[in-house]
Amino acid sequence: MHALDVLGDPVRRRILELLAAGEEAAGRLGAVIQEEFGISQPAVSQHLRVLRENGFATVRPEGTRRMYAVDPAGVAAANAWLSPFERFWRGPLAALDTELARGRLERRRDGRAEPRVEE
Repeated sequence: MHALDVLGDPVRRRILELLAAGEEAAGRLGAVIQEEFGISQPAVSQHLRVLRENGFATVRPEGTRRMYAVDPAGVAAANAWLSPFERFWRGPLAALDTELARGRLERRRDGRAEPRVEE
């Protein structure tokens, strides 16, 4: 399966988002995905299997639990496929950064406070 086919499914993308924070038990992943998507535990297991078999996730046993983590190989494959297209967003993002910096500089010159960003 192509890397983007794997990532095309919203359930698998969400699982990877959860794993991006660090290793996670299959049970916890299943509970979150079942709650958010309303799918069964066997369906979650199928998505985890697709991620494993296509190099996006690793699994290791820990007692009776199965611990999942992101496999950098799958992410690298997706990145390799996308990298020729970076030119389409790199320039606009650099321009946005320039405009944001210009706005900050103008606010400082005018003595205006920086807008607060809530985290």
